[in-house]
Amino acid sequence: VGALQDVRSELTKLRGVLFYKILDDLHSHLYNKGDYSSFEIGLEDEDDELPTSIASANNSQTQSRRTRAYKVDNHFDGSENAVGVHEESSFDGLISSVRIDTNVKDMKANSNKIPVWLSASTPDEFIEAMKKSDASVTLKYLQTLVECLCMLGKVAAAGVIICQRLRPTIHEIITSKIKMFVESRTSSRPQASELSRQGVSNSYFPKDMENYQSLKKKNKNGTSAVGVQFAVSPVSPEMIPMGKAQSSARDLLNSILDTIIQIFENHVIVGDLLESKSAQQSDNMNTPKTMNGNWNTDADTSPITGGFSVGFSLTVIQSECQQLICEILRATPEAASADASVQTARLANKAPNKDKRDVSEGLSFAFRFTESTVSMSNQGGRGWRKGSNALQEGYGTAAALSEQGIYLAASMYRPVLQFTDKIASMMPPKYSQLGKDGLLAFLEKFLKDHFLPAMFVDYRKCVQQAISNPAAFRPRVHTTKYNPSIEAGRPVLQGLLATDMLAKEMLGWAQAMPKYAGELVEYGQTFLERTHERCRAAYMEAVLEKQSYMLISRNDIEGLMQMDPANECLTCQSIDQLTDNGALDDSQTIEMENEFSYLLLDLRPIKQENLIRDDQKFILLASLSDSLEYVADSIERLGESTLRPQRSMEDNNDTHKKSRHTRIESSIPRNLATLAAEYRKLSVDCLKVLRVEMQLETIFHIQDMTHKKYMEDQDAEEPDDFIISLTAQIMRRDEQMAPFIADVKRNYIFGGMASIAANTSIKALSEMKSINLLGVQQICRNSIALEQALVGIPSINDEVVRHRLDRVQTYYELLNHPFEALTAFISDHEHLFTRNEYSSLLKVEVPGREIPVDGGQFLES
Repeated sequence: VGALQDVRSELTKLRGVLFYKILDDLHSHLYNKGDYSSFEIGLEDEDDELPTSIASANNSQTQSRRTRAYKVDNHFDGSENAVGVHEESSFDGLISSVRIDTNVKDMKANSNKIPVWLSASTPDEFIEAMKKSDASVTLKYLQTLVECLCMLGKVAAAGVIICQRLRPTIHEIITSKIKMFVESRTSSRPQASELSRQGVSNSYFPKDMENYQSLKKKNKNGTSAVGVQFAVSPVSPEMIPMGKAQSSARDLLNSILDTIIQIFENHVIVGDLLESKSAQQSDNMNTPKTMNGNWNTDADTSPITGGFSVGFSLTVIQSECQQLICEILRATPEAASADASVQTARLANKAPNKDKRDVSEGLSFAFRFTESTVSMSNQGGRGWRKGSNALQEGYGTAAALSEQGIYLAASMYRPVLQFTDKIASMMPPKYSQLGKDGLLAFLEKFLKDHFLPAMFVDYRKCVQQAISNPAAFRPRVHTTKYNPSIEAGRPVLQGLLATDMLAKEMLGWAQAMPKYAGELVEYGQTFLERTHERCRAAYMEAVLEKQSYMLISRNDIEGLMQMDPANECLTCQSIDQLTDNGALDDSQTIEMENEFSYLLLDLRPIKQENLIRDDQKFILLASLSDSLEYVADSIERLGESTLRPQRSMEDNNDTHKKSRHTRIESSIPRNLATLAAEYRKLSVDCLKVLRVEMQLETIFHIQDMTHKKYMEDQDAEEPDDFIISLTAQIMRRDEQMAPFIADVKRNYIFGGMASIAANTSIKALSEMKSINLLGVQQICRNSIALEQALVGIPSINDEVVRHRLDRVQTYYELLNHPFEALTAFISDHEHLFTRNEYSSLLKVEVPGREIPVDGGQFLES
C-alpha cells in the first residue's frame, strides 16, 4: 500500500510537471515563439517565407498566413520513460523529446509529412484523426497541446494562467517591436517601407498636396519658397499629413498590429478548441445549452475554460493597443492609474452573466493632451502616467517617433481600419459583434469627439492669424516679371496663400481619414469662406466711395462690359487664347465702345477724390485679383480631389467595406463650386474696377482740354501737361503691376483707354470756341504721346490702340482743310465720324478758314 501511495504521489507530481511543460509550450506557440510556430516574432520580413494554409478547428475556415522555418530544439527535457505507465499510455510520444530538421529547405520539403510527435505516439482516435488531417503542422501541434490539457483535466487551470499572462505578454511584445523599429530606423541597411507593403501609396494624396509639401520646405535662410509665411500650420512639417512623423507612426502601428493579428489568430484557434472541448464535456455532463443549441455568449464557457475565450483575448489585446495609441497621441486614459494586471484579473474573474457582455468595458477613456512638439523625455512622463516610473510602464514610443501628439491620430486610422477588418474576418460567428466593436470604435469616437474639434480650433486660429496680420494683404514681390507658377514664386498674397496651404492640409487629413472627409472639407470650406470675407473687406477698403466701384454695379454699364470682346480675357489664362481686343473693322464693337464712352463722358467733370489715387491700392487690387483666381482654381481642384473613390486597402470586392469607406464619384460639390464662383467673381470685380478706373483717369486728365484755349502763339515741342501726367501714370502703374498679374489681364485693364481717350478728345472739340493750326498740332502731339505710352505696354494690342487714336489725328487734321475739301471728305467718309462730330468741325472757329454763311446747313441736306 505504501509503495502504491508513493507511485500515486509520483504520478501526481508528474502530471503537474507535464501540465506546466504543456502550458509553457502552448504559451510559446500562442505568441509564435514555439518550435512549430508559423511565424517567429523578431524575424525580419525580408527572410525566407513559407506560405501555408491553416484550417480553423470547428468552422473549417481557411486562414492565409505566412510561416517560417528555423532551427528549433524541443525543450521538454523530462524523462520519456516515465510516460510508459498504463494510466498515461495515451500520452506516449506526444511530448517525447525530438528535434526537427534545422534546415529551411528540408523543413519546406518535409512540411507535408507527419510530425515526429504524431508518428511516435500510441495510436488512438485523436492520433489517427491528426494523421489524416490536412491541417498545417502548427495547427496540429496546437490541437495536440489542447488535447493533452483535456486529458489532464487542466483546461480551466490553463485558461486562468493564460489569462493572467496575456496582458503582460502583449505589452512585452509591443515594447520589443518598438525597440526593433528603432533599431531598423537607425540601422545603415535600408528598410522596406511598411506603408508600401500595405499598398498605401501617394495616390491617396492629390498633386496639390505634393505642391504644398514643396512649398513648406525652407531655404537655407529660413524663408519658404513663397516668401515669409505670416500664418503657419498648427503642426510642424514632420506632422503634416504626408510628413515623416505621420509615416513613421503609421509604419510602426502597422508593424505592431500585423504581429498582433498573427498572435490573435492563434488565440482564435486555441479558444475554439477549448470551447469545443468544453461543450463536449458539458454534453457528457448533460449541462443545458441555450435555446438554439449553440454556445452564443462568452459567459457560457468561460468558467470551464478558466475565463479564457476569444472574446477575452480580443478585449485585452485591444485594450493594450488602445493604451499604445494613447501613448502615441500623448493622451491619458482615465483607467491608466489602475494596474494593468488588476484590470486583466477583473475581466478574467468577472461573474458569468447571461446578459450581453459590455464589450467596451475597460476600453472607455477620457483624455488629457500635452504639447505635440515636446518630446516625452522632456515631459517627465506627464503624457502617460503620473509618477517616477511612468516611462518604464509605457511602451517607449518616444524613442521610435520623433514627435508625438494628437495629430498622429490621422495616421492611426488606416492601420486600425485594416486591423479591424482582418480581425472581423477571422472571428467565429458568435463573436462577430466583438470584431466590429472595440479598437476601431474607440478610435472613431476619439477622432469625432477630440481630434476633429481640436483640429478645427487650431486651424481656425491659424486662418485668423493668416488673414488678420497687417502684412497678409500687402503685395510683395522680388521679381520684375509675373510668373504663373506658384512653385516658381507666383506672388499670391500671403494671407490667401497661407489659407490655401491650410486648406490643402485639411484635404490631406481628409485623404488620411476618408470617413471624415465630409467634415474636414466643411472645415476647409469654413476657413475659405472666412478668408473670402476678409478679401472682400480689403477690396471694399480700396474701392469704397470710388466712382469706378459704383459704376460697375450699374446694369447699363455691366451690360456693355459683358458685350465687350475684351471680356473674354476674364476666363482666359493666356494671350494666345484671347481674340483681338476689338476688331479693327468691327462696327458693332466700335459702336459699343462709343456708347460706353458717352456714358462715362456724361459723368464729367470727374473729381480727383472719386478716383483711386493711391498706387498701392491700385496694385493691391491687381494682386488681389490674381490671388483670388489662384484660390478659386485651388478650390475647384480640392473639390475634384474629395470625389476620388477611397477604396479599402484589403478587398475591393467586399461590399461591406465599400459601403463604409468609399465616396461616390460625381461633379464637384455644389457648395465648393459656389465658393469657387464667389472667389472668381470678386477677382473679376477687381479687374473691372481697374479697367473702369483707368478709363476714368483718362477722362479726368483729358477733360482739361475743354478749359484750355488752343490758340497757340508758337509751336510747342512737348505734349500738354495733363497728357504727360497721364502717360507717366500709365507707365508707372503698368510697371508696378507687371509682377503681380498676368499680361492678358494687364491688357484688359489698359485696353479700354485708347477708345475712351479718342472719344474724349473728339468730344472736346464740340466744347471749344476756337482753335488755330498750332493748337491742332498740339492735340495731335498729345494723341501721339498717349499712343506711344499705351503701345509700350507689352500685353496690349498695338494695332487697336493705333487705330483708335489715329482717329483723333484724322479728326483734328480735318480742321486744316478748306471748306470745300472738308465737305468732300465728309461725303466720301460719311460713317467715319458721327453727324454731331462732323458738325463740330464746321462750327468751331479756325483762323484763316472761311465757312459760307449757309455752310452749317450742309449736314442737314
